[in-house]
Amino acid sequence: MKFLKMHGLGNDFIVVDCIGGPRHEELDEAALPQLAQRLCDRHFGVGADGILLALRGEQADFRMRLINGDGSEAEHCGNGIRCIARYVFDAGHTQATHFSIETVGRVNQMQLAVTDGEVTGVTVDMLAPVFTRERIPMVGAPGTEAIEEVLEVDGHSLAFTAVSMGNPHAVTFVEDAVSFPVTTLGPLVENHPVFPRRTNTEFIQVIGPEELRMRVWERGAGETLACGTGACASVVAAARTGRASRRAVVHLPGGDLLIDWRDDNHVYMTGPATPVFAGEVD
Repeated sequence: MKFLKMHGLGNDFIVVDCIGGPRHEELDEAALPQLAQRLCDRHFGVGADGILLALRGEQADFRMRLINGDGSEAEHCGNGIRCIARYVFDAGHTQATHFSIETVGRVNQMQLAVTDGEVTGVTVDMLAPVFTRERIPMVGAPGTEAIEEVLEVDGHSLAFTAVSMGNPHAVTFVEDAVSFPVTTLGPLVENHPVFPRRTNTEFIQVIGPEELRMRVWERGAGETLACGTGACASVVAAARTGRASRRAVVHLPGGDLLIDWRDDNHVYMTGPATPVFAGEVD
């Protein structure tokens, strides 16, 4: 199987071309979970947070699927969709710098920044955030929201705001994101019964009205160096609770993302996508 290793701010992926051309692969659907577990292993495999499949779109120009390192499938991925956007351009599947990519239930518009033929950044229309419980999903009365709701985990009372950016997020604001016990509390929030499909969990330190620091525990992957949908959810939650403005830079362990929750209620994410190496695995 031919693949390309890519990352978005250190959130890394094994990209497989299922579109066509010299790198095209036909994968066994039933084998995808085991394949992801094997190849994403950082000691015995290629090493990655997940496998990204680049496909022809049904409702858009292209389609993306993400199989997490634990074999589960995610609905969306902000860093991953930037990687797919760059991949289809670099691979010659499109010469356009504006095109669409669909994920589960969503179609996102891409805008590539290209200098001398090289993609230097990608802006993604991540669409509108969702706050209602049934669409996140989380337990509770339909039509209600979880804004600063308190969750008891391991003796800690965490106030979180639930947001969906196409996948579920629980955003908690902390005084110091660097020292916060993310690896201890992250998996407890991810697997809490209030989230029937589990959740991504962001721990956010507000530095200023247009500047946040973030650490994330990703559903199905553990702590990662960056999470694009999580950065979007965090700015939305910070703005919704009056902690920051609707446009902010989010500092992640792997680098920075610019998030802009505009007047059209859509969230726009701008950041890099970086190829690392091409390879082939038996």
